[in-house]
Amino acid sequence: MQHIVIGTAGHIDHGKTTLIKALTGRDTDTLKEEKERGISINLGFTYFDLPSGKRAGIVDVPGHEKFIKNMLAGVGGIDVVLLVIAADEGVMPQTVEHVNILELLDIKRGIVVLTKKDLVDDEWIKMITEDIKKFLNSTFLKDAPIIPVSSVTGFGLDLLTKTIDDMTEKVEERDTVTDFRLPIDRVFTISGFGTVVTGTLISGVIKEGDSCEIYTKGIKTKIRSIQVHENPVKEAFAGQRVAVNLASIKTDEVERGDVVSKIGAMENSLILDCRLKYLKDAPKSLKNRDRIRIYHGTSEILGRVIILDKEIVNPGDTALIQIRLEKSIAARRGDKYVIRSYSPMHTIGGEPYLNLML
Repeated sequence: MQHIVIGTAGHIDHGKTTLIKALTGRDTDTLKEEKERGISINLGFTYFDLPSGKRAGIVDVPGHEKFIKNMLAGVGGIDVVLLVIAADEGVMPQTVEHVNILELLDIKRGIVVLTKKDLVDDEWIKMITEDIKKFLNSTFLKDAPIIPVSSVTGFGLDLLTKTIDDMTEKVEERDTVTDFRLPIDRVFTISGFGTVVTGTLISGVIKEGDSCEIYTKGIKTKIRSIQVHENPVKEAFAGQRVAVNLASIKTDEVERGDVVSKIGAMENSLILDCRLKYLKDAPKSLKNRDRIRIYHGTSEILGRVIILDKEIVNPGDTALIQIRLEKSIAARRGDKYVIRSYSPMHTIGGEPYLNLML
């Protein structure tokens, strides 16, 4: 059976969380501060029953520039993105940055959801649609359907649901043969059960009772129980959102950015060799030994760039680089990554290719 994860992307206050609530009936903003401020701060998770009978996981990401690291922690494991653009505002700064991130992470499929249709007339919709097409013309979303909706009146939601369902039929099956790997995006405690971690299983099959290791911590533990979309299961497959109850481990021993995998299946590294695609709209050139932030899986780690094949990397260039990390990472050849400038923070590059030097 195919397992699908749908993710949102887009500028703050363009209606991502409201759209998910309109589609599913569930609010993904759970923090008190999120409800008070009316913005998403952390990742939100729920699921969606499609007309074909498939149940898709949904990752709702924050749109504010201050929470890009939270957005990056959630978007890497998705199959289909809903790029949410408010009809009354159009393309905004975080729309641009989110699309850059999606491209760098090699997301292949998406739908543009033009929200807040109830606030504008049809002529405005036509004009804003043309603007969006021009913006997306050189991206992976150049042929994506653009669907006007209103989460208030319900306009367009049926068409959006059908389009999502149709698009999931084209999603490639995940790798269930290699060792299981679960990048952790949340850690919490449930009374009577202990420590629970959640994430999108990016490869393999995880089973109740499996022995596992927490990378990069080196802690060995067991899978006590598994849930998928709030239902207990004996095993979970690549492509599913899962919650895993870990045996004999405290919540302060594990954190977002850690990875659950088979014992001995991975090695920690402080050096990464990478091919870098440096964004055309990067604010300045990249120099040797510049300090950067690297995002891999659900982790954010500081490091310095060593440029291997040229003196300087200018906007729009590609280069071979080495990243020397300030903290260990657990990665595999071919993993996707994104880098941002240290300060001020801007997404500046990445590439769906990563090698390792231990």
